[in-house]
Amino acid sequence: MSGRSARDRFAVIDFETTGLSPTQGDRAIEIGVVMLEGGRVVDTYQSLINPGMRLPEFIIGFTGITNEMVAGAPPAETVMPEVLEFVGDTHLVAHNAAFDRRFWGAEIEGVGRNAEHPFLCTLLLARRLYPWAPNHRLGTLAELHRIIANGRHHRALADAQMTAELFSRIQRDLGGLYGQEVISTAFLDRYQRLQRALVRAMPATTLVP
Repeated sequence: MSGRSARDRFAVIDFETTGLSPTQGDRAIEIGVVMLEGGRVVDTYQSLINPGMRLPEFIIGFTGITNEMVAGAPPAETVMPEVLEFVGDTHLVAHNAAFDRRFWGAEIEGVGRNAEHPFLCTLLLARRLYPWAPNHRLGTLAELHRIIANGRHHRALADAQMTAELFSRIQRDLGGLYGQEVISTAFLDRYQRLQRALVRAMPATTLVP
């Protein structure tokens, strides 16, 4: 399959939010971005975001982010242009990208900018590549691959860093199955969309650090 080189840059992102859907009025409260190049972290970005509303108690307990923390944070009108400058036209990666894509679109468009970035999803990729995993939550996959969290789970940068390590592992494993030279962005996009029966998967017996 043709496409970009596997050594192109990827921007791995994660949002923490007030809820599940921007169409229901939920907002981003934190974003973390990890820039990968050739499977290595070359830069990071993190910022809390003032959503202009009080946080639900569930979200405070889930993330550890408090109303006091976001009250002193910059608004999306400041943060999202910085993120766009940081990311550029790099292909985006997220775990459960359908969720992050919704907030990416809402927050970027909310500041009058273009949000037409393509996404790769480590959840979809992992479902096809590791069908034997007990589930495909980020924490479970990180544990299976012995990925150590660098910070609290459900904080944006720590989760983006775990996702970046998982994505690099996925690229390596797919390279072993298909040949490293064909693991392009176009290949990954196609792989995440195909039915599981149509793709090669890693056997569980090969799961080693």
